[in-house]
Amino acid sequence: MRQRLVVGITGATGAAYGLRLLQRARELGAETHLILTPAGVLNAHHELGLSRDALEREADAAYAPGDVGACVASGSFASTAMVVAPCSMKSLAAIAHGFGDNLLTRAADVTLKERRRLILMVRETPFNLAHLRNMTAVTEMGGIIFPPLPAFYHHPQSIAEMVNESAERVLELAGLVGATPKSWQGLR
Repeated sequence: MRQRLVVGITGATGAAYGLRLLQRARELGAETHLILTPAGVLNAHHELGLSRDALEREADAAYAPGDVGACVASGSFASTAMVVAPCSMKSLAAIAHGFGDNLLTRAADVTLKERRRLILMVRETPFNLAHLRNMTAVTEMGGIIFPPLPAFYHHPQSIAEMVNESAERVLELAGLVGATPKSWQGLR
C-alpha cells in the first residue's frame, strides 16, 4: 500500500512547515491529504503569499474543516501518520480533550484511537500551564509533540534549510520511507 500522510495546517505561525511537508512527502511518493483551517489559510497568505487553492494543489486530496464526513474522519482510512504543522494552541486543546468538532480535530482523534502516529508541530512561546498540560495529555494518549525548533549543529545558512531539516525529521518520525534528516556526527 502507498504511504499516506494526513497534514493539517492551522492558524499558528509556521505555514512553511506544512507546505514543505506536503512537498517533500510527495517527493517521497506518499499520498497526501490536507486539512486546512480558515485561520491556516489566513496565515499561509500572510507568511507565504499563498491562497487556499495554491496550498490545496500541493496535496493529492484536500478537505474543508467542516467536511466531517470525509474519508480521513474514519479509522477505516488507513494512513501512515497525521501531522499538524503548524499546530495552534486552540487545535492542541481540542485534540487533547477529544473535542472533534471539525475535520482536523476529528482526524487527529481517529489517528490516536487507531494507534497511528500523530505529530503536532506546536507553535507558541512561551508556553503557559494550559499549553503544557494539553501537550502532556496528547503525549499520554500516544501523540508526539514536536515544536519546530531548529537544530544548528549542521550550520544552516537559511530559513529554508531550517524548515527543510525540521520537515525531514518529522517525516522520518512519521515513518515515511526515504526521509533524510541530518544526523549528529559527533565533535570532530
